Amino acid sequence: MVPKNQSNTIDFDAAKLQRLGYASRAQQTLKPVSLVQLRQQLSLQLQTSLEVDRILGLFFKEVQRLVPLNNLSYQLIGGDLRLDLGERANHSAGYRLSHEGEYLGELIFRRNQRFSEDELGQLESLLGSLLFPLRNALLYRAALQTALRDPLTDTGNRIAMNQALQREVDLAKRNLQPLSVLMLDIDHFKRINDTHGHVTGDEVLKAVANALKKSLRNIDMVFRYGGEEFMVLLSNTNREAASMVGERLRMAVLELQYLIEGRAVDLSISLGCATLLAGESVDSLQRRADSALYVSKREGRNRLSMAG
Repeated sequence: MVPKNQSNTIDFDAAKLQRLGYASRAQQTLKPVSLVQLRQQLSLQLQTSLEVDRILGLFFKEVQRLVPLNNLSYQLIGGDLRLDLGERANHSAGYRLSHEGEYLGELIFRRNQRFSEDELGQLESLLGSLLFPLRNALLYRAALQTALRDPLTDTGNRIAMNQALQREVDLAKRNLQPLSVLMLDIDHFKRINDTHGHVTGDEVLKAVANALKKSLRNIDMVFRYGGEEFMVLLSNTNREAASMVGERLRMAVLELQYLIEGRAVDLSISLGCATLLAGESVDSLQRRADSALYVSKREGRNRLSMAG
């Protein structure tokens, strides 16, 4: 762990703050405890969960019994994990976390008063209780992510797609927000496999998947439905906006400069789009998007069709 005194060094996403309910906890008056007692308690409490959010939330709450804090920020650089608990403050103490040479992320404590040398020593001592539980939680999270990813295209797999689709439909209904789905298919993919082999076909799949991901927002989700077919979930996106996203994806693939044996190969996709209707089921939404996709294929491919 390498400490660094700096202020507001990383701009974190605070989206999980309200969901986890830590906005006001930093201001609570907590019963004081000694360093030895707190380390013992943390060693027990932090091993009761394999969720990174919960472990860091417990750590943030309990540390304040010894060292007052306004904020704890965490980021796994190179990954998609970041967390911001509490309220931003002017003074900070940051640490690069590692366990037996294994990188575990960056953690920053913040508050409105400067940290004393004694307080920094206490924080560093308490971090020793966090490392092993955090490492286990990160390993567990990585295993779950692997189980939900398509290894070839690094998009979500069918299991992840089914889970996300049901979750997003439920959220859209609960919050009265729009939700759109794109089903898309690589045109004439069988011809590429038959002419150039499956290794080349796999490279084309990866190239198309990368083009899709680069053209989407961070909150959008792309899944490999099967073979050369993908699904894109567009949260809080109405019919008109989804149509524009679909066209952007179509152009992104059309503009790919893909070479096979030194010769450029034209790539294109056909798309079908459906927007969630009031009271509509997951199966109905997916079926309408799929039907719209087949309209695009029947009408000549390399186009987007909207479900009625």
